[in-house]
Amino acid sequence: MRLKMVGKMVDSRALRSDILLFITALIWGFAFVAQRVGMEDVGPFTFNGIRFALGAFVLAPFVLFGADRRTCLTRPAGTGTSGGILKAGLTAGLVLFAGASLQQTGMVYTTAGNAGFITGLYVVIVPILGLFLSQRASAGAWVGAAFAAAGLHLLSITKDLTMCFGDILVFAGAFFWAAHVLIIGRFSPRMDSFKLALVQYAVCSVLSLAVAGARESITFVSLENAAWPILYGGVVSVGIAYTLQIIGQREAPSTHAAILMSLESVFAAVGGGIILHEHLSSRQLAGCSLMLFGMLVSQLWRARLAVEGGDEADQEPLEKTG
Repeated sequence: MRLKMVGKMVDSRALRSDILLFITALIWGFAFVAQRVGMEDVGPFTFNGIRFALGAFVLAPFVLFGADRRTCLTRPAGTGTSGGILKAGLTAGLVLFAGASLQQTGMVYTTAGNAGFITGLYVVIVPILGLFLSQRASAGAWVGAAFAAAGLHLLSITKDLTMCFGDILVFAGAFFWAAHVLIIGRFSPRMDSFKLALVQYAVCSVLSLAVAGARESITFVSLENAAWPILYGGVVSVGIAYTLQIIGQREAPSTHAAILMSLESVFAAVGGGIILHEHLSSRQLAGCSLMLFGMLVSQLWRARLAVEGGDEADQEPLEKTG
């Protein structure tokens, strides 16, 4: 009886994690539209600097009132030392800055849909980078990633295998997003989620604003014109979604989380089509279908392992010994 109760608790945590990561993907997908629209009035570093500052301000009250130790959204976890949180937040913030900068700059030259599709390539990069960190992924995660990769190929690469300059920048950023998934997967179970998120937002904002001050022209009129995209990008995409990522990854292996969050590519395509009237070809629609199938394979495989007693290699990152 006790084992069944423990199993139900694990399943409920896993389901909650999947729901949070799915919502994260939904918000991020439509954020590509906001990012593309915002580029009409402000530079990429200005946009990122302000939106991550907004995200930090949204999160600050939760940190001040110690929400992570009391909220029903998280399981009890060590709060970590101040030095440890600062170190982890600085590391995550630097990688976040690199990924966000390449993505946002690339969106000056490409569409919201393309940026979403190509960013989703981190679903393939995560398990590859994870091997260098002694992390193992289940066979289901690899199969799901393979289908997702095939789908992303149909979505983002033309038949003659060409990519525009913006696509290349976004592709380079995908490696940093993959690294960010692994970093959050390693640190989030060990420390206060909200404090970790706040530090990484602040680091990314300060670095982005520093570059914006040196390279871009910032005027009140341009900020006013881009107010709504910046508010969505800051309050919803950063303040809410990035925090949900950290909370959700507490119960999800990095590769599994990456497959779920890669659905932002599909939502970016939907948002681009509805709001920006970006056309989806039959080839791209086929890619969306493959991505959804990849997620389903990963989910069903994980459910089977849970019924059979679980796969320890797919539950937590392995620590290096010796």
